[in-house]
Amino acid sequence: MSENHAIGLTERLRRHIQDGGYEHNQRLPPERELCGDFGVSRGELRKSLAELENDGLIWRHVGRGTFIGARPVINMDDVAYLEQLARPIKVIEARMAIEPELARLSAAHGTKLDFDEMALCARRCREAKDWRTYEAWDNKFHLAIAKATHNKVLFHLFETLNVVRRSIVWGQLRASKAPPRNHASFAEHDAIIAAISSRDAVTAASLMRAHLKSVRDRVLPALGV
Repeated sequence: MSENHAIGLTERLRRHIQDGGYEHNQRLPPERELCGDFGVSRGELRKSLAELENDGLIWRHVGRGTFIGARPVINMDDVAYLEQLARPIKVIEARMAIEPELARLSAAHGTKLDFDEMALCARRCREAKDWRTYEAWDNKFHLAIAKATHNKVLFHLFETLNVVRRSIVWGQLRASKAPPRNHASFAEHDAIIAAISSRDAVTAASLMRAHLKSVRDRVLPALGV
């Protein structure tokens, strides 16, 4: 048995996505082509694609295909327009203007199910075996906080910003294959969840602001900004 076939199909697909140079929202080859490339049935392929979709690495649309990244639920023409205007520093400034307030409102209006979803996302961030998986779960973590506000208008605005953020080519150089165990965001995520779940709205907003400053201070110098 070759090394490739000794590895499970889901992991083989994951590696294909990671090494394929795909961009966010780029479409993967059709299922019949993937079945031929990987020597599997359509049922086997779809089962593995479902696992990757649950991990936030891909999204699928019946009749359109399979795409890289988390599923967008907004007008992609609007996003494409914003992408032309956005620069990394502007995206981070927008996040710092919006997300602390989302954290404050999620502490006021979130439910136990919301808090459990945040905790799951934070745990999956820690367990990520590569940066792409980490980023997918980090994305879900921030979406979970926005969702916990139970304010559909704010959630829609945040989701637009979030899709723009994920569409930008940040060009960060990674010193490791996966986040190190002491990655700063892990503890920052945990502290934010603790404040939100204890209904401490002021602290939740402050911790989210500090988290985004931490991200800014790591990312922008690496981009030469």
